[in-house]
Amino acid sequence: MTFSEQQIDEWLDGKEDEYLEFKEARSNFHFEKLVKYCAALANEGGGYILLGVTDKRPRQVVGTSTFQNLERTKAGLVERLRLRIAADEVHHGDGRVLVFTAPSRPVGMPIPVEGAYWMRAGEDLVPMTPDHLRRIFDEAGPDFSAEICPGATLADFNPEAINALRHRWYVKANREAILNSSAEQLLRDTELVTDAGVTYAALVLLGTHAALGRFLAQAEVVFEYRNSESPGPANQREDFREGFLLYYDRLWELVNLRNDRQHYQDGFFMLDVPTFSEVAVRETILNAVAHRDYRHGGSVFVRQFARRIEIVSPGGFPEGITLDNILDRQLPRNRRIADVLARCGLVERAGQGANRIFETSIREGKGLPDFVHTDAWQVSLTLHGEIRDERFLRFLERVGQETQVSFDIHDLLLLDLIHREQVIPAYLDPRLPILREQGVIERVGRGRGTRHLLSRRFYQFLGQSGTYTRKRGLDRETNKKLLLRHIEESVPAGTRMAELLQVLPGLGRNQVFGLLSELRDEGRVYVEGQRRWAQWLPVAIARREDGAVTANESKEEA
Repeated sequence: MTFSEQQIDEWLDGKEDEYLEFKEARSNFHFEKLVKYCAALANEGGGYILLGVTDKRPRQVVGTSTFQNLERTKAGLVERLRLRIAADEVHHGDGRVLVFTAPSRPVGMPIPVEGAYWMRAGEDLVPMTPDHLRRIFDEAGPDFSAEICPGATLADFNPEAINALRHRWYVKANREAILNSSAEQLLRDTELVTDAGVTYAALVLLGTHAALGRFLAQAEVVFEYRNSESPGPANQREDFREGFLLYYDRLWELVNLRNDRQHYQDGFFMLDVPTFSEVAVRETILNAVAHRDYRHGGSVFVRQFARRIEIVSPGGFPEGITLDNILDRQLPRNRRIADVLARCGLVERAGQGANRIFETSIREGKGLPDFVHTDAWQVSLTLHGEIRDERFLRFLERVGQETQVSFDIHDLLLLDLIHREQVIPAYLDPRLPILREQGVIERVGRGRGTRHLLSRRFYQFLGQSGTYTRKRGLDRETNKKLLLRHIEESVPAGTRMAELLQVLPGLGRNQVFGLLSELRDEGRVYVEGQRRWAQWLPVAIARREDGAVTANESKEEA
């Protein structure tokens, strides 16, 4: 994120609430204290902590010299909290301000620091009460993958899968003890096996084909390749009913067999982009395995076509997850599986899979990931492989290079929606003024008729300045002249609003009324009647009581 001096001033005038925390921190602020405050904000739904601002009213910017290496500080926060904490430096007129942005914790998962779950109480940080913690833990419901599978034993694990777990965990953690521990100790350390027995998570990740057939046959992933939309048998099909760590890489190999590259020109260079992004495909498969409903009898399907991949997993979105909040809220339906995949470095424990899928699709100029076939019984995600607008892809790259601005996923999503002239959801509205200030987008109109378009820079980049003029619309004075001319040509009947809206079809009702109001204030038109019967007439014309019209000598006579 990037914050402006204006945004800082707005916060100064507001009140310190559950989303904002101000700290003076002129010359120092302990890193451990910052960690706890970020955790507390995340535990309370997310928010901002500002350093370099007095916390007593009237607040003022005093500047801070702390955390000069901001990237190192941000990396330390991410490492400690397993959350993507954003850190921004704002050069305010009264001094340097640091803004740390903490996202909301995942659903059902409070963030611990030093063995406690912190929250704010006035000016202090205190551990959460048991009642508060219980409410958070109850959000997620029971974790099926952590339940014990009756009858399962250590003999039901594939040794190669255990070795894959050991290797991936060692690479991620770089701890020699992982290499030297016994298989049983390794499984206990990852909580796949407990004193009570073998968990379902252990079977999903490490089980043999025979064990899954006996205990959890639905823990299966089916890959299909189809070269057409025709029904019938797939051109290639492979069924995987064994520990997921055994075939995770094989799934990507199958997709990559038919992963052609699409070329586009950028100046003197010919660049290419694979039809299917490895990051997006792997993340989608991981989500399907970690978040599917294993109480449902269906399998996970990965269906590859020439220009798209459909990944379908049993069970709808977890409780509390919707299309509107999927980028900001995470709920690991099978937390034990998600935790082990995180230990292996395959997913982030806090869950950023959806963000990476969306970001990759937008940065590669492809269509947004599509959940259109998702319902209460399944999550169906389509990844589109066709590059739809290589020019937009090049523009994002160029703007990033020129401005050194780092767009987050919400910025990218917003830019993509504006580029495709789609409706902007309300939760993205706070990003609009920031992107306008960066000169990436522009606002057209006011009030309800407000719309946004990519800036003049985008169309100049494409060599299409004329398209920019057309999309932005005629300038205000030209629009007023068109309205006045139509009103003058409509004498003696007068002109109603519905007709004037047809004169400027690109503007909303409020925008047209604003232009008419300016013409009225300038003494060039006036209105007779009210509401839908109102008629606009030029001031140069006045209507007599018998309905005839006469020329006015002056504005005052009208």
